[in-house]
Amino acid sequence: MNRQETDQMMMRRCLQLARNGLMGARPNPMVGCVIVAQEERGDDSVGRIIGEGYHVRCGEGHAEVNAFASVRPVDEPLLREATVYVSLEPCAHFGKTPPCADLIVSKGVRRVVVGTIDPFAKVQGRGIEKLRRAGIEVTVGVLEAECRELNRRFFTFHQHQRPYIILKWAQTQNGYLDDNHRPLAISTPFTQMLSHRLRTEEDAIVVGRVTDEREHPQLTVRHWRTAASSLGSERNPVRFVLSKDYSLEQLIGDCRERNLQSLIVEGGAKTHQSFLSKGLWDEIRVETAPITVSGGTRACPLPSEAKIVSRETYDHNTIITYRRASI
Repeated sequence: MNRQETDQMMMRRCLQLARNGLMGARPNPMVGCVIVAQEERGDDSVGRIIGEGYHVRCGEGHAEVNAFASVRPVDEPLLREATVYVSLEPCAHFGKTPPCADLIVSKGVRRVVVGTIDPFAKVQGRGIEKLRRAGIEVTVGVLEAECRELNRRFFTFHQHQRPYIILKWAQTQNGYLDDNHRPLAISTPFTQMLSHRLRTEEDAIVVGRVTDEREHPQLTVRHWRTAASSLGSERNPVRFVLSKDYSLEQLIGDCRERNLQSLIVEGGAKTHQSFLSKGLWDEIRVETAPITVSGGTRACPLPSEAKIVSRETYDHNTIITYRRASI
C-alpha cells in the first residue's frame, strides 16, 4: 500500500470516529484523529495505530487531545516517527481548551495529515502554519470533500454567516400538501418518527404563522427517544414562528447570534417559497405518499440546481433528499 492509499484509509477511520460526536460536539465540528507509528519489521516499514480519539462534547478535549491521551506509555517513544491524521485542521487559538496545534508540536511527531482547512475565523490555516513552522511535514486535503460533507452545517455557518437550511414537506402523489385546503395525514407513524429523529440532529426549527395557528405544532422530538431523553434532558430544537412581526432576515440574524448552525423549515408552501425565493436553502427533503387528491395547496416546485442525494421508501412513502451541487 503506497502513501496515498494509506493516507486515505486512515482519513476514513478519522471520519468514522468523528461521527460519534454527532450529538455531543455541537456547536463545535465533528472531528476524528488517528495516530500511526512506523515500525520496522524485517525489510519493511509498517504503520500501526497507537492512538485514536474524537471530539466527544463541546467544551471538553478535542479529537487530538483524546487521541494522544489514548497512547499507551510503552508507545510514547514511537511518537517521534508518528503521523497524526485529523479530519479538520488543528486549532491554533485558545478557546475553551488550549490550541491542539501546540499539543501536536510538543509531542514531536514527524508528519500531520489534515482532511480540510477549518473555516472558523480564528483558525483558517493558522494551525497548519504553526505546524509547518515547527518543522512538521503537513499534507492537506486528503478526502477533503468527505471531510467537508461531514461538517456541512459548520462550514455553511462560518462561510455564509447563516445556518444550514433544510426545507422539509410531505405531499401527495400528485403534488398537494393537503386535501382541498383541509388537513391531510400524509406521513406514516414511522416516517413521523424519522422526522423527529432529524429534529434531534438540528439546532432550530421554524413554521409559518398560519401553520402555527391552525395546527399548533409542538415541534419537539417526542416520537424519537434518545439516551438523553431517558435522563430527562431531551433536546428539542429551538422553535421559531415566522409572522408579519418576525421576518426571514430577523430569523437568520437570531440564528447567527445564538450560534444555531442548522435550521429545519416545516411550514406550508408560502413559508417554503419565501426561503426558495431568496435562495436560502441547502437541503430539501420531500416525502411523497401514494395517494392523490382533487385539489388543494400545491407543493413548491423544486429549484433547478437541486440534485438527488438519496431516495428511501418506508411504508410505501418515498423520501427523497436533494442538495445543492456544492456545500
